Amino acid sequence: MTADLTALTGINVPTSLLIGGERAGGRDGATFPVLDPATEEPLAEVADGTVEDALDAVGAAQAALPAWAATPPRQRAEILRRAFELMTARGEQFARLMSAENGKSLRDARGEAAYAAEFFRWYAEEAVRIEGTLMRAPSGANRILTLRQPIGVSVLVTPWNFPAAMATRKIGPALAAGCTIVLKPAGETPLTALATAALLSEAGVPDGVVNVLTSRKSGATVSAMLHDSRVRKLSFTGSTEVGRILLHEAADTVVNCSMELGGNAPFIIFEDADIPAAVEGALIAKMRNGGEACTAANRFYVHEAVADEFTKTFAARLANLVVGPGLDEATEVGPLVNEPTRSKVAGLVDGAATSGGKVVTGGHAPDRRGYFYEPTLIDAVPAEAEILGTEIFGPVAPVVRFTAEDDAIRWANDTEFGLVSYVYTRDLRRGLRVSEALEAGMIGLNRGLVSDPAAPFGGVKQSGIGREGAHEGLLEYTETKYIATDW
Repeated sequence: MTADLTALTGINVPTSLLIGGERAGGRDGATFPVLDPATEEPLAEVADGTVEDALDAVGAAQAALPAWAATPPRQRAEILRRAFELMTARGEQFARLMSAENGKSLRDARGEAAYAAEFFRWYAEEAVRIEGTLMRAPSGANRILTLRQPIGVSVLVTPWNFPAAMATRKIGPALAAGCTIVLKPAGETPLTALATAALLSEAGVPDGVVNVLTSRKSGATVSAMLHDSRVRKLSFTGSTEVGRILLHEAADTVVNCSMELGGNAPFIIFEDADIPAAVEGALIAKMRNGGEACTAANRFYVHEAVADEFTKTFAARLANLVVGPGLDEATEVGPLVNEPTRSKVAGLVDGAATSGGKVVTGGHAPDRRGYFYEPTLIDAVPAEAEILGTEIFGPVAPVVRFTAEDDAIRWANDTEFGLVSYVYTRDLRRGLRVSEALEAGMIGLNRGLVSDPAAPFGGVKQSGIGREGAHEGLLEYTETKYIATDW
C-alpha cells in the first residue's frame, strides 16, 4: 500500500520513465518502491529501467541534440528562466516531496528548493555568455579563432542527499550550453527528479532534450550508457568509491567526466575565534541536511584554549535540536536515508567512544520507527580514530583538541579528500594563510556555508574533477574549437 503522494505533497508526481517526451514503464514492466525514511513505509512505486531503456534514452537525447544545440541562446535562456519561476512558485510542494522521500526537515527542504531553483536562474543568465576569442598568431601568419560548442549527449548521475539541487546544478548548465541529457537519479529519491523533469517540459523544454531513467540497476545502466559512442559527457555526484569505478568505465570510450565526490571536511577553530559565531557556523556546516552532505563538517579541530567553551555550547545546542519526521513543522533533524546509513553512523560513534573519545551528548538511535539517530558530539577524539578518516554522513561531530597551528593544518590535510574546509579566527592574516595551506577546493572562512550557484563548487585530490556552478560549470558542458584562418 503506497501513500497518496499528491495529498501528501501537493504535487502530481510522475512515476514512469521519461524518454523522448513519452512516459512509460520499463521494458520489463518492473518497478521498485520509494520508502519514507521516517516511517519505513512505501511512498510510491516507480519504473525500474533496464539497460535497453537506458540506451533508448541515449537515442532520444541524440535525436534531439541538433535542434537544441541550434536553438538561439536567448531562447534557451528564456526556458530556463521560466523553469526558475515555476520551481520558485512551487517551492513548498517540492520541499514536501523532498522531505517525504529523503527524510530531511522541511526547513532544510525549503532551503534546498530555493537553492535548486537558483541554478535555473543563474544559467538562464549564463546561456547568453558563451564566449569565444579572436587573436592574431604571434608569428603574424594567421588569426586564432576559438568558439565554444555543446559537448553533446550528457549523462547526469545524481545522489539522494540533495535530490533537487544536485539535479538542477547539472541540468541548468547542460541545457544552457545546448546539450541534451539523460538524468539518472538515485534509487532512494527518484521522485524529485521526475517532478523536476515534468516542470522543465512545462517550461518549454522540447521532447528528448531531458530524459529521466529511474532504475535500481545503476551499475549496469550507467555502464551501458558510458560505452555508447553517442554519449560524450558524464557528470557524477556521489561517493569516491563509485567515482573511481565510473572513471574506469569512462576511459574505455574517453568520455569527458565531471566528478563531485566524497568529502572529509575539517572545521578548525583557533583560540582567537568568535566562539558564538563558530557555534552557529558549526551548526550549519554539521547539521545542514542532518549531516548527510558532502560539505558537512566531518572533523572539528578546536584549540585547547577554547575547546571547553566550544564543546559545552555546541553540545547544548545539539541536545536541544528536535528530532522527528521531516514533514513535521517542528522537526529540525529528520531521519537518515536508510538503515545501512544509520548502522554505519552508529558503528563510527561506538568506535570513537571505544578508542577514548567522550560522548558529550547523543550517541544513540532513539527507540522509534524510522532511521533516526541523535545529534551527537564526541570530545577528545584521538587523532588516529577511524571516525576522523571516514565520511560520517550523519549528525555526529567528533572534536580533536590542538595547540599548534601547524598540527591543525597537518591533521586537516591528512586525508585523500579535499572538498571543503572551514576556518574560524578573528585574525584575517592567519585566516588567509591557513586557507592557502589547506588542501581543499573550497574554504569557508568564518562561514559555515559555502554553496552558491555563482561560485565554483568542487574539490581537489580524490574529492573530484572539474567544477559546478559559476561560469566554470557552464564550460564543463562545452568543447573548445580552434579555427586557423586569415584575411
